[in-house]
Amino acid sequence: MQILQLLISGVAQGCIYGLIALGFVLIYKATETVSFAQGELMMLGAFLGLALMTLMGFPFWLSVPSAIVAMALFGFGLERAVIRPILGQPSFTVVMLTIGVGYVARGAITMIPVIGTDTHTLPVPYKDEVIRVGGDAQGLGALVLNVEQLVVIGVTALLCLALYVLFRFSKVGIAMQAASQNQLAAYYMGIPVQRLNGLVWGLAAAVAAIAGLLLAPITFIHANMGFIGLKAFPAAVVGGFGSLPGAIVGGLIIGIVEALAGFYLPEGFKDVAAYVVVLVMLMLKPNGLFGEKLRKKV
Repeated sequence: MQILQLLISGVAQGCIYGLIALGFVLIYKATETVSFAQGELMMLGAFLGLALMTLMGFPFWLSVPSAIVAMALFGFGLERAVIRPILGQPSFTVVMLTIGVGYVARGAITMIPVIGTDTHTLPVPYKDEVIRVGGDAQGLGALVLNVEQLVVIGVTALLCLALYVLFRFSKVGIAMQAASQNQLAAYYMGIPVQRLNGLVWGLAAAVAAIAGLLLAPITFIHANMGFIGLKAFPAAVVGGFGSLPGAIVGGLIIGIVEALAGFYLPEGFKDVAAYVVVLVMLMLKPNGLFGEKLRKKV
């Protein structure tokens, strides 16, 4: 039972990594740049959900979709106002800009008087609920399933299905795939590439907000929770930086390895397990599990 509970915990944490890694991959496929602000977008989504529930008095069922939609609009506006003016510059410029956006987001949150640097708890209806499976009459030997972790796994599965339907059957999704393959060719075919880039940033921000709202009940909401993005980046690398399914698979691998390392290995190994996995992957399969092999003729 212990190993099964560890695996479920690792899968739940891996789903969070995978959702943030999805944002990395979406933006990379659209603009061929890496956004290191994904963790901070997740943090902003969690704080926005908290503000809607506690300060505005919105019910849970209304606060969650409102926060996701608001973050999607924020991501769209961020691309329009900050990212679009420097597109065409070296990729390093965009990377540094997104790092700066992350610092600004953390600083802005800490300056809000009711938030500051304190930790907060997201009041969700299923907080601290568990499901016991098996065991005797006293509950000994039972498999204890945390409802918060089950919600993370279930929502991630539904979101992956929704993204598959979006990219497989909708005109917008097909246009996004075409633009990710070759933006210039897509532009010549009449696809509004700039508008699609804004939609991709909005979608990445919405996915990050979902990750933040799922993670908040398990841990706490605080200004530095965005640093979890540093664990999600290895997940994107392991899965293959251009693959959406690879982002989820990479996140699951990182989450399970972390859970097992934290239980079976000495203290401290859990924090470096993700980066050890990345180093091994880069040595064995540099393109990741689902990465495409690209060759350039000169």
